[in-house]
Amino acid sequence: MYLAQLKISNFRKLAEADLQFQPGLNVIVGANNVGKTAVVDALRALLAGHDEPYPRLGVEDIHQPTSGKPTGDVLFRYVFRDLSLDDEADFLAALKPDGAGKLEAHITIRFSEADKTGRLKAKRWCGDHEDVGLTADMMENLRGVYLPPLRDAAQGLKPSRASQLARLFHLLADEDGREGINGALQKLDDELKNHQPVITTHNAIKSRHDAMLGPQLAQALNLGLSGSDFQRLAARLSILVDAFEIEQNGLGFNNLIFMAVVLSELAKHPEASYRGLIVEEPEAHLHPQLQAVLLSYLETIKAVEGEKPVQLFVTSHSPNFASIADLDSPACLVNAGDKVETFFPRSISFGKGKREKLERYLDVTRAEIFFARRVIFVEGAAELMLVSVLAAKAGFKLREHGVSLISVEGLNFDSFLPLFGEKALKIPVAAITDADPMSQPADGSKPQALYPALGDPITVSDNTAKMKKLQDSLVKVFHGVKTLEYDLALHPDNRAAMLLALKAMHPQIGASVEEHVDAAPDDAAKAKALFRGMFERDQNNVQKGRFGQSLAQVLAEGAACTVPSYILDAIKHACQPVEAKQ
Repeated sequence: MYLAQLKISNFRKLAEADLQFQPGLNVIVGANNVGKTAVVDALRALLAGHDEPYPRLGVEDIHQPTSGKPTGDVLFRYVFRDLSLDDEADFLAALKPDGAGKLEAHITIRFSEADKTGRLKAKRWCGDHEDVGLTADMMENLRGVYLPPLRDAAQGLKPSRASQLARLFHLLADEDGREGINGALQKLDDELKNHQPVITTHNAIKSRHDAMLGPQLAQALNLGLSGSDFQRLAARLSILVDAFEIEQNGLGFNNLIFMAVVLSELAKHPEASYRGLIVEEPEAHLHPQLQAVLLSYLETIKAVEGEKPVQLFVTSHSPNFASIADLDSPACLVNAGDKVETFFPRSISFGKGKREKLERYLDVTRAEIFFARRVIFVEGAAELMLVSVLAAKAGFKLREHGVSLISVEGLNFDSFLPLFGEKALKIPVAAITDADPMSQPADGSKPQALYPALGDPITVSDNTAKMKKLQDSLVKVFHGVKTLEYDLALHPDNRAAMLLALKAMHPQIGASVEEHVDAAPDDAAKAKALFRGMFERDQNNVQKGRFGQSLAQVLAEGAACTVPSYILDAIKHACQPVEAKQ
């Protein structure tokens, strides 16, 4: 049994949100203030209650529309699937058939009827009928634990009757085990009483006590262990780490220990039909390697004999988590104008081999796409360095517009672009690529690279043509007449800056290329001479990445520049305000 769907209505940032979950790990990602905590609180509204009170909502939690006042009730609708026969019996009143006739458990919580203090009243029911209330037995069968973002793991593991460690200790001890511990503790207590320091201490206290109170008022005193039975031992149980107290251990490692204890307690709980763990920012206090270790474990956690599966929900701001997580795990929240929408990468149909390629390419930098508000994709390192500088020359600071500039390392746009668009992540996306036009000889001879002038009709490469088929109102593909470097060189200002950057790297090559450029008759010929003089040499071609870095430096230092029109159009598209959707 697992939580398959959560529908949220009229709650904080979320006017309407439909969250689809899978068994096992679910990573809820999104930019700051997009509604991740609202999703967490909606989960807690049903799954809390064992270790903490349910979240209390007030009128301030009702969704604020762009115009008018907040009105209506807050609604959370939960759908559980893959019920066993025992689960169906436990949730009989909540059962409804799905489209295929399989039974699901449906639970709803409504928050309404604010009191004088503004607090909303919660009503929980099963199925479609509000008069069929959620019973105490059903609530007991929904076992959830919530770990907040600023958790104190050491405090949670400190000895006490209510600690996670004490609960796990009670859970794993049968009657014989309890009696065995009680017997061992009593035996130890009796043995300690025969040691001279204990006898001496006891006599010193007793004699003083008797002299103080006299024979009529003096009480019988006995010196021994305070935790001499199972119950008291459970309350005093603690974890030592490398022979040190838990408080002396690092925050990150303590968080991992705490999660291990909580997961063990959940998995081994004998009664609950459903077990869920909600963790906000599990990466807290963990360096990237430990983040990877934790996520790898959470993704592969399996129920073993004697245990039941645990469904995990984590919220994260960490690109490390997003980059390592399997594409089935993320549930993305996206700010689309005046509303927040949900998107699930696992719902996308990729071309053959493209999903696998995307997962390989999703390193920490590229995983930024799951948190971005706008994206510009480029081919490689040279474009990555130059587009940001060109944007600044045109008066756009990409970071101030929330634009993430991401390299696909070649022509792998078709692995990334399916994640975006009108039916996926609804944010403006610009893909800047090369046109790479080739001649089409009528005699069937080998096609040759073309060097068009501005305004010449061109036929783009098959790859670019395929990319353009992925366009919609949000995803746009932009290209010039050939490649970025050639397109830049079509403008006199840019050629001067490019030659300056080239001579800073290779003075001799720069001087030679400059002669050929000066001798060429027009802009297209000059661009060809500059381009071929750097990247189509007989030997020792200039490295595009190094040249891009050098040119970016020259432009940043104030060299005159003309931004190619297609680059400017791509920047404007990415930086556009997202239209409000009613």
